[in-house]
Amino acid sequence: MTAVSEPAAAHVFHPTMLREYDIRGVVGDTLTADDARAIGRSFATLIRRAGGRRIAVGYDGRLSSPMLEEALVEGINAAGVDALRVGLGPTPMLYYAASTEDVDGGIQITGSHNPPDYNGFKMVFQGRPFFGADIRRIGEMAAAGDWDSGEGGSQRIDIVDAYVDRLVEGFAGGAFRIGWDAGNGAAGTVIEKLTARLPGEHHLLFTTIDGHFPNHHPDPTVEANLADLRKLVAERSLDFGVAFDGDGDRIGAIDGQGRVIWGDQLLQIYAAAVLKEHPGATIIADVKASQALFDRVAELGGKPLMWKTGHSLIKAKMKETGSPLAGEMSGHIFFADRYYGYDDAPYAAVRLIEAATKLGRSVTELRDAMPAMVNTPELRFQVDEARKFAIVDEVLDRLTAAGAHVDRTDGARVLTDDGWWLLRASNTQDVLVARAEARDEAALARLLAAIDDQLAQSGVERGPQAAH
Repeated sequence: MTAVSEPAAAHVFHPTMLREYDIRGVVGDTLTADDARAIGRSFATLIRRAGGRRIAVGYDGRLSSPMLEEALVEGINAAGVDALRVGLGPTPMLYYAASTEDVDGGIQITGSHNPPDYNGFKMVFQGRPFFGADIRRIGEMAAAGDWDSGEGGSQRIDIVDAYVDRLVEGFAGGAFRIGWDAGNGAAGTVIEKLTARLPGEHHLLFTTIDGHFPNHHPDPTVEANLADLRKLVAERSLDFGVAFDGDGDRIGAIDGQGRVIWGDQLLQIYAAAVLKEHPGATIIADVKASQALFDRVAELGGKPLMWKTGHSLIKAKMKETGSPLAGEMSGHIFFADRYYGYDDAPYAAVRLIEAATKLGRSVTELRDAMPAMVNTPELRFQVDEARKFAIVDEVLDRLTAAGAHVDRTDGARVLTDDGWWLLRASNTQDVLVARAEARDEAALARLLAAIDDQLAQSGVERGPQAAH
């Protein structure tokens, strides 16, 4: 049928909802069913105007997700577009549907690793990430009521088994004894089915999907959330352990000694395996990653590329450069080698088994081989929204005038004889983010003093609230 615009209808979102990489809010406060309807209708209108006709929809295990999914589908249908409903599962399962089913885009309803009362939406548009200006366009269309009208249908399909089949397709790993902590997140059922298909011995924690998150919060980048996995690995003398965030697109890992293997350290392991198959390939990591990673990629004969933080930005850069592998400190790992180039934590777990097999060393040995570095966690501190980018610009100007060794990819990353430090403005919150890494504690203290000096010159104090 012919598309008809309805300028009379309109919807205005809460100003905090439309973020750089996704859309999210507090359910019942800044995020309602009406918001979900408007998001569905705006996104479907864009798909329809680009010649599309069907959108895949999935949702995570949050208590509000089924309600938001119903409203989202109503909005999609109201624009005359069909919905392919893949149901409850991790975000990468929705990405899988968007990559393999006859659809023109996809939306996952997910609160990711945010508190239980949050929820939101991650989107893919005709095979590409949907972020930044795309998300702002959703808000503009809704405010103007710039929507198509029609009557779309909906179809429910179960793709969990097909997705798990794809996770193990061509698997070339050995048998290990592994702990898996699903954190009561949306990947739980997938992890149960996946581990049943893998060789070795598997010990599972918290695979029941429960939006109350009764055991611990599903964010494996916070070390406290790995306590149960550490206990399991120690008690059972397992080879290593893996953990997942609330929507299964970020991985955490520990070795057999219970040491955390951070996102950039995992990337060192993956890079060593991938570069055996793809000599000289470009390996991408975000600006928060260790210098040890970039040095290691170069040492292995690869081309290290530092890029901006943000899963959508990394995915876009991978497509541009033809990179087979990328990752972020936050545990988003992207494989385009034998896979689709999106962040999939269950698949990253499979590839960790394969990498240890291919490299002929245990995960603990691979972790042992990494240079000892001391670093801060991600330090976040609040600043005035209107000042955050200006402060970074002021710091960059002073550093440039002083002849410092600065990388401007995403904020200021400063390389010194002591190591490096980073200062960047968050794209999603009114905060500045800092991080530093050095060979020893004395050098780290000097790097932190340099950050504090630059901030003081711009009238900002980092303060005690930063280290969390």
